[in-house]
Amino acid sequence: MSEAPSFSRPTIRRLSGHVIDLIAAGEVIERPAAALKELVENAIDAGATRIVVALRAGGTDRIDVTDNGCGMTPVELELAVERHCTSKLQDDHLVQIRTLGFRGEALPSIGASARLSITSRTPDSDTAWCIRVDGGVITSPQPASGPVGTRIVVTDLFFATPARRKFLKSARVESGHAESVMRRLALSAPHCAMRVLLDDKVLFDLPEQSPISRAASILDTTPDTLIPLDEQRGAVRLSGFACGPARTRATGSGQFILVNNRPVTDPMLRTAIRVAYRPVIERGRFPVMALHLKVPLERLDVNVHPAKTELRFADEAEIRSLVIGGLGRALGHGSKGGGGIHASFASRSSIVYPPRPPEIRPPGTSATAPALPLQASLPTASTPHSPQAAPRQGFAETDPAFAPAARAPQQPEALDPAFPLGASIAQVFDTYILALAPDGDLILVDQHAAHERLAHERLREQYASGGTLRAQALLLPEVVDLPRREAEALMARAEDLARLGIDLESFGPGSVLLRSVPALLGAQDIQGLLKDIADELASDPDLDAASTGSFAHHLDAILARMACHGSIRAGRRLKPEEMDALLREMERTPRANTCSHGRPTWLRLTRRELERLFGRVK
Repeated sequence: MSEAPSFSRPTIRRLSGHVIDLIAAGEVIERPAAALKELVENAIDAGATRIVVALRAGGTDRIDVTDNGCGMTPVELELAVERHCTSKLQDDHLVQIRTLGFRGEALPSIGASARLSITSRTPDSDTAWCIRVDGGVITSPQPASGPVGTRIVVTDLFFATPARRKFLKSARVESGHAESVMRRLALSAPHCAMRVLLDDKVLFDLPEQSPISRAASILDTTPDTLIPLDEQRGAVRLSGFACGPARTRATGSGQFILVNNRPVTDPMLRTAIRVAYRPVIERGRFPVMALHLKVPLERLDVNVHPAKTELRFADEAEIRSLVIGGLGRALGHGSKGGGGIHASFASRSSIVYPPRPPEIRPPGTSATAPALPLQASLPTASTPHSPQAAPRQGFAETDPAFAPAARAPQQPEALDPAFPLGASIAQVFDTYILALAPDGDLILVDQHAAHERLAHERLREQYASGGTLRAQALLLPEVVDLPRREAEALMARAEDLARLGIDLESFGPGSVLLRSVPALLGAQDIQGLLKDIADELASDPDLDAASTGSFAHHLDAILARMACHGSIRAGRRLKPEEMDALLREMERTPRANTCSHGRPTWLRLTRRELERLFGRVK
């Protein structure tokens, strides 16, 4: 039997100021990027219109921040390196906080764990002043040379706290964190020119810019690809710019969120973004955007964490709803609003040409007849460009064929710019529609992916408007055999599925009897559809008959699976009129740039990409 540990009564003592500073430094300055963030925020708060940042080894060896802000006097320099001294709180309340910094902890924390030098000059002073802090030891301000503004140099970060320095990552990793911080701060202050150097190499050099130009620079895109947002709900406003679903990343590094100009990484906001994009992007991908929330100061608490990157909202539900709804409306346009993916090819020297594909021949063509690699179909002078020519009905296999029309070739300048997907000119491999856009670009459409989205949106709209999808009874009810768990999951939701037009009843252990399907889909691939829905429902371990919220979570996925099974299949040959009608429907259907699984429905091939392919341009 082990002995009880010995116990001696501890006594409470007051910590020294140096230890207090080291503890505070551990909260505020967890890595070089955190120190850099505090210094640049101070520069922005000082009214700087130009900031230059130079880093060595990701900031571990040296951080140099120079600004042209208002500067500090010698007395203010001495106060600046004392804990809890700040110029940004004009009263004793933490409510009306309009600046990025306000706690008065950054400079003392940095000075406690590193070697800090601050050189500053005000506009009405004839000289600059320099103060130094070395591991918490402060040297009085001394006259120095320097322009109006402030220059802060931090060297040997964490030399006074070796344990913290030991846990730093490699210079490459720390450089990545520093770059992320600077991009977020650059986005928050488009009025401020920013130049960032990493080991003497220019990371970025941005002039003063408009908000959309700064967003395009930070998101590494062009302004014309950004979807603007401007939503107001009461006193809360959501603005900014979002990229369409065609532009995503493997991580959330492309999501920039500002709240009252403060860069934040709030988990609630990130969740709202994920929910808004879930119907239009592939699972596992992350959207790219720069969002700006304006919230009344009295409804926001920024004093949550020393790093000031987390917030508390007085009404989280209101904010979440605004973000989801605002992004949903911005993404809810058809292909007429732009989107798609710009196809890009490697340079001609790096192209590896695949073996010649098997020849595609129309039915009944003998092997000795000339090969037809694609089904040509010229555009009609009237069909693709008159709104009346686009039928309102669906494009399922059971739809009636469209009336044939004589077609005549058209030049790009004759195409109607009101229809950006242009006119169909061919069907490739009986799967992809080739169209000519009004600007001369080539458009490639995946007919199954596109029609899947159209069917999904029609199902969603019909369900939302009436709450029940019209059912089509099967002439002969069909027995579907399933694993017991999946059959039970279906029967637990039989009443909800009936509202979707799927009428089921139990048919013994592991089997169900299907009596009707949604009329919009027709009677295609019934077995596959029901098995997919059963798999979707059975994947939720918390699913039960009393949990309506659980079914609501799966509803859109079920509608997507239904749309997939009721869509035009790859390999089906379409008539020219059907292809044109599909393009017109895509232009006016919400979220038509991606299919229900988040994959693109169409690609754009520009003249420049073609010229690169043929070696005309580099």
